[in-house]
Amino acid sequence: MTGASDSIVQAIAASLQLKALQVTHTVDLLASGNTVPFIARYRKERTGGLHEEHIRAIQERYTYATELEARKATILEAIDAAGKLTDELRARITRCASKQELEDLYLPYRPKRRTKASIARDKGLEPLATAIFADARLADLDAAARPYVDPELGVATPQEALEGAGHILAERIADDADIRQWVRKRLWEQGTLVTKLKRGAVDAAGKYADYYDFSQAISKLPSHQILALNRAEREGVIAVTLEAPIAEALEFIQRRIAPQTSPAVSTLLRTVCQDAYERLLHPSLTSEVRADLTAQAEEVAIAIFAKNLRTILMAPPLKGKVVLGIDPGLRTGSKLAVLDATGKLLAHATIYPHPPRQDVTGAAQTMLALIAQHRVEVLAIGNGTGRREVEQFLTAHVLPHAPHVQREIVDEDGASVYSASRLAQEEFPDLDVTVRGAISIARRLQDPLAELVKIEPQALGVGQYQHDVNAKRLQTALDQVVESSVNSVGVDVNTASAMLLRYVSGIGPTLAHNIVAHRDRHGPFHSRMQLLDVPKLGEKAFQQAAGFLRVPESADPLDNSWVHPEQYDLVARMARTLGVSVAELMGHPDRLAHLEARAFVDEEAGVGVATVQDILEELQKPERDPRAAAEHFAYHPDVADITDLKPGMVLAGKVTNITAFGAFVDIGVHRDGLVHISELAPTFVKDPHSVVSINATVRVKVLAVDVARQRISLSIRQAGASSG
Repeated sequence: MTGASDSIVQAIAASLQLKALQVTHTVDLLASGNTVPFIARYRKERTGGLHEEHIRAIQERYTYATELEARKATILEAIDAAGKLTDELRARITRCASKQELEDLYLPYRPKRRTKASIARDKGLEPLATAIFADARLADLDAAARPYVDPELGVATPQEALEGAGHILAERIADDADIRQWVRKRLWEQGTLVTKLKRGAVDAAGKYADYYDFSQAISKLPSHQILALNRAEREGVIAVTLEAPIAEALEFIQRRIAPQTSPAVSTLLRTVCQDAYERLLHPSLTSEVRADLTAQAEEVAIAIFAKNLRTILMAPPLKGKVVLGIDPGLRTGSKLAVLDATGKLLAHATIYPHPPRQDVTGAAQTMLALIAQHRVEVLAIGNGTGRREVEQFLTAHVLPHAPHVQREIVDEDGASVYSASRLAQEEFPDLDVTVRGAISIARRLQDPLAELVKIEPQALGVGQYQHDVNAKRLQTALDQVVESSVNSVGVDVNTASAMLLRYVSGIGPTLAHNIVAHRDRHGPFHSRMQLLDVPKLGEKAFQQAAGFLRVPESADPLDNSWVHPEQYDLVARMARTLGVSVAELMGHPDRLAHLEARAFVDEEAGVGVATVQDILEELQKPERDPRAAAEHFAYHPDVADITDLKPGMVLAGKVTNITAFGAFVDIGVHRDGLVHISELAPTFVKDPHSVVSINATVRVKVLAVDVARQRISLSIRQAGASSG
């Protein structure tokens, strides 16, 4: 690695409290085309056991640092070409640790559009500005300015010459890196964000009423408030300004540029400093600070979305059950879809137990026939409009005749998006959109991860202002979450959709399509090695993907485990040591207990104690799923609508979304209630994720109900502890 790279590695190691060698090896592994999931699981010896979060942090910081170094080189070259590069400036640029600091230093040399200062330079007034800077004790400014009077250049009087020189000085002040850093720091420490209702603004629902006359210290603005203010401003409802004490700033600037001045120069510089601050510095830094505030708020919002997304993707699957999915509907009927334990569609129908048809008898007969014919074990009911009526129908007319059938409520956010998508059309070209919705609801219960990867995360309703943040940064973060989730669970190569396969380490969209096409053409895979027959799936892709792809049908039990094919020989050696087969070794902790990890270490092959211990752990429980077991949940039977709610009620609910300001809970009334962060726990809560998680079952107390605005205020703190 180069000297610059060495310094970058040292800086990253220090910032993340890691060893430099861990950073170096991680960077090298990434540069060699290894994926983050592969490195985290199968290259622990190289990284010192780093988790995905550390590897991604190294990746991001190394990218930032290399971009910074490249920008430094570009700026040094540009300033040098202009003949303005001094040794001191070169040293300051070389030492820069942030892009902001670097751009501050470059600002005086950056090509500018036409400004008051550039116009003054065109009039030949730069030498006058330089003279005033060089000798701030000039007693007679008029005399100093007189030689620069030139009517042909548009300078008619000494006063006009001084005014033009003042514009040049103001720009120099605004471009001074040290002054910008000082004023920026004070703005962050002492600045206040102020909003006012715009004249003639329309906010009929009073959505932004809290911000019609609002002020808050910049340092105390929460992330969700920043994004809300941005949205209100963007919609033309409010005007936003940044206010800060000006006197201290002007005093610092004048002291910085000319500690000792003559009375005449002092008067001029006071005017110049005020102009520099009000016309140039404050507007520029206001834009910069607001951009930074937005970036920080977006970072929080994206992190919250990512956490929430991971929680729903890693929700427990309901394995080995025949499920009947119900997409509730009233006037248009409820769509039914029966799926076998693998998610294959067995039958579908539509029932009309509600007005206007109100065919209760026919609906019950249809459902009971499907339940009996296909041995349905679980009903998956979408939680949208009509759910409560469907539940009442089931309770009265179906479940008494099928008491063995379990009933589950499924969040259907995004199901309509999937059912109308090209992917759903390709999968079920002959089915109605609503039937596809019922299929999706059933599959979400059977395997949330496999089904939810088919839907854009933004459609899942688990974000905070997700439509107000940088789309590219959001997509990158969410893709990483999906990739991490898929690879932490593993994928059955013979049943996975192309959408699921594309997130497997080393696969991507093209190879995912090729795997499915090969499977359709030649039948199921019978071993991991057979993956090499897939077009364009070479040795590198196989190395990255094999450990995450399961082949339950394989004769080799290791093909249905986390053990990577690189280590199959090692496992065979373990089995020979005990005189048993690999199959007889797997799932037998008593036998595995006789194996000493260090006896199988092979440093030359990159197999250390960490890898051997991982293998031994996997051999104990080869089919383990990191997702927890599913739990049953039911709403209060007497609460169906927001009008049924009364303050003081204590109800069971399910957390549907978590934001920086609290958590939203579904209590079965078609409108989620808000548990403000102050009502989450009896003690102070900084991060709502520390006390609740998406899909968690909680007990909540109803604090207030606003039917007109469809708002429900809830409390976990006043209702007792969560129940799951």
